[in-house]
Amino acid sequence: LLRMYRDWGAERKYMHELKGFNARLEGIQGAVLRVKLRHLEKWTESRRRIAKRYGELMAGIDGVALPKELPGRRHVWHIYAVRVADREGFMKFLGERGVQSGIHYPVAVHELGAWKDLGHSRGDFPVSESAAGEVVSLPMFPEMTDAMVDQVAEAVHAWGKR
Repeated sequence: LLRMYRDWGAERKYMHELKGFNARLEGIQGAVLRVKLRHLEKWTESRRRIAKRYGELMAGIDGVALPKELPGRRHVWHIYAVRVADREGFMKFLGERGVQSGIHYPVAVHELGAWKDLGHSRGDFPVSESAAGEVVSLPMFPEMTDAMVDQVAEAVHAWGKR
C-alpha cells in the first residue's frame, strides 16, 4: 500500500487505484538531479527546437494530428505526442522503419480507480477517452540529431501516403 501511495497511487504503470504522491526520489537521485538541473534550460531549448522541426516537417500529413503550442505559452516538450486513428498499426509501421514510439497515459483520468468516487462514467469526457486510445509519443530527447528527426518525419510521411 505504501509503495502505491509513493507512486501516484499506482498499482502498476498507468493504473492508479488511489490518490497518491510522487515520492520516488532517493538521496542519490537528488544529488544527481541537482547537477543535471544546471542543464535544464539547454535541454528544454533543444526539445523546443526538435518540436518545431517536427511540426515543420510533418505539417499536413493525412491522418496525423500534431500537437500545438498555445500562444503565450512555453511548452517544454517532455513528450511529443501525435494522434492517429489506428494507433497499433501506426506504431507497428514506425517500428518496421526503425522508429520507436510509445504510449503515455493510455487511460482517461476519470476512468482510473483513484477517481471512481467522483462518479464519472465512460462517455462523460469523450475527448479524453478518444485521446487515450489514439495518442502516440514519438521520440523526443535533447540529444536528437537532425538526421534522427528526419528519420521519424519520413516514417510518419510514409504512413500518411500508404
